[in-house]
Amino acid sequence: MKLKAQIMDEVAVERAIVRIAHQIIEKNHGVEKLCIIGVKTRGIPIAARLVKAIKNIEGETVDMGVLDISLYRDDLSKITVDPVLNATDIPFPVVDKNVVLVDDVIYTGRTVRAAMDAIMAQGRAAKIQLAVLIDRGHRELPIHTDFVGKNIPTSKSEVVEVHLKECDGETNVQLFDSSDN
Repeated sequence: MKLKAQIMDEVAVERAIVRIAHQIIEKNHGVEKLCIIGVKTRGIPIAARLVKAIKNIEGETVDMGVLDISLYRDDLSKITVDPVLNATDIPFPVVDKNVVLVDDVIYTGRTVRAAMDAIMAQGRAAKIQLAVLIDRGHRELPIHTDFVGKNIPTSKSEVVEVHLKECDGETNVQLFDSSDN
């Protein structure tokens, strides 16, 4: 793959997370019934950063969980015969909570659909909202984002990579061309 552009550096990513945290607080009229759930893999450190930003703004710690959507994917049989299950860790009830699902990039919407199914299996949330660092378009399902760090119009031959210190040793967002030229 050929690097086309660096879309965001570490400072821009952090600014986007703080802005999203403010938007989450505003849309939910505070943090009273709020919980944040990160979708594995890079949704988890983004969720943790959001929880930290919300604590800095509101002075209160919001419940955070970790969601593995492996068994809820609609393409599971195409990926592997024996899926590797990572633990979902939601140590609080989601019933009647305002759940903010967090992921790094939204593309077709299929990951989000699987995440919503996994949340609904935990109980009936008051509402489910979606926060993503990058929205690259090309939805295949009628799913929208509630909170977005940056919209990046892409072609289907392009790949958006989010790198986070917690997973990759550096923080940035890069755009690659995967077409065979």
